[in-house]
Amino acid sequence: MVAAALADGTADRDCVFEVFARRLRQGRRYGVVGGTGRLLEALPRFRFGDGELAALRAQGLTDRRLLDWLADFRFSGDIDGYAEGDLYFPGSPVLTVRAPFAEGVLLETLVLSVLNHDSAIASAAARMVSAACERPCIEMGSRRTHEEAAVAAARAAHLVGFVSSSNLEAGRRYGVPTTGTSAHAFTLLHDDERSAFEAQVAVLGKGTTLLVDTYDVEQGIRTAVDVAGPGLGGIRLDSGDLPTLARRARELLDSLGATRTRIIVTSDLDEYAIAGLMAAPVDGYGVGTSLVTGSGAPTAGMVYKLVERDGVPVAKRSEGKHSVGGRKHAVRRHDTHGVATAEVVTAGEVPARDGDRDLVVPLVRGGEICDPRSPADALTRARAHHERARAALPPEAFALSRAEPVLETVAQ
Repeated sequence: MVAAALADGTADRDCVFEVFARRLRQGRRYGVVGGTGRLLEALPRFRFGDGELAALRAQGLTDRRLLDWLADFRFSGDIDGYAEGDLYFPGSPVLTVRAPFAEGVLLETLVLSVLNHDSAIASAAARMVSAACERPCIEMGSRRTHEEAAVAAARAAHLVGFVSSSNLEAGRRYGVPTTGTSAHAFTLLHDDERSAFEAQVAVLGKGTTLLVDTYDVEQGIRTAVDVAGPGLGGIRLDSGDLPTLARRARELLDSLGATRTRIIVTSDLDEYAIAGLMAAPVDGYGVGTSLVTGSGAPTAGMVYKLVERDGVPVAKRSEGKHSVGGRKHAVRRHDTHGVATAEVVTAGEVPARDGDRDLVVPLVRGGEICDPRSPADALTRARAHHERARAALPPEAFALSRAEPVLETVAQ
């Protein structure tokens, strides 16, 4: 596309591209915007050096005009969008890119790969946090996805309220608190369970969490308390009938004087399993596979469409995949109690009303990041923004059953 546009003189036409989702995945009530910070990190590094250009030539892209243009490429346009951590609904203009056509169209795959992945993970993780009802959730999915996706997933989970991650690289890059427990392999390494527990406590202290279900859970708990004493930090249950095991474990721990020892459960948890454990004496949830795969929705389904060319609205009219021409603006409407009631999207400015919150904020101007922050600071800000946005939703937003979006998208 870029090569052809350079050849026919349309590459420099002033264009506006918008990112939006036509629908929410899996009948969910709301989505969470994730990945904006990672996209802004990647944008200055999105370049074509000698190695990349050589690879393109080897793949048959030999147009000299194109290769020269790519060698000089630096994004020079503007980007606006929803603040990371905000909520989105069908038709929400999550990101708007204004740039010459060639620059804007070149960003499409980068933008969609980041936002579709991170928004899917954040949206699933937010449901898990809600289902946990203030009990802590720990991200533990690194072994169930691509190594780089694992870091992004840990970041997206922390964005919406997961307290920590077992991914140490997420801690290094983004300041995500890290934690973890030993695996069954560590217990099996030793001649008996006691030896394994003694070794772990000797290095990590009595506040560690011991995995007690390699053999017999009841005996494992007794051995753990005998080794660490009643000040044992926690036990982890990773198999079996978790509600029943958790109740029995709590009773046994209390009888042994370990009344403050926490019970952490893992084993293929998702938001429904977490909700099913609400009545059990569980102190925290470790979530892996379901989280890093979006709990059945591994993509947010966002698209990147040209909506304006040289100030003239343009729109796709394909059957079942219509888009609306013209650059959009959006506000979230609230009632007098501060509860969100609608997503109002319009071409041009939305007439202001009391209780409206502007959703679109400047992110990039003239190719420069508007508010550069460290990756850790950007994530901290996004996490706080998400808490505020989610607090304004009506109660029905947090139901796990499939339904229509909790807010209607109103076009004006």
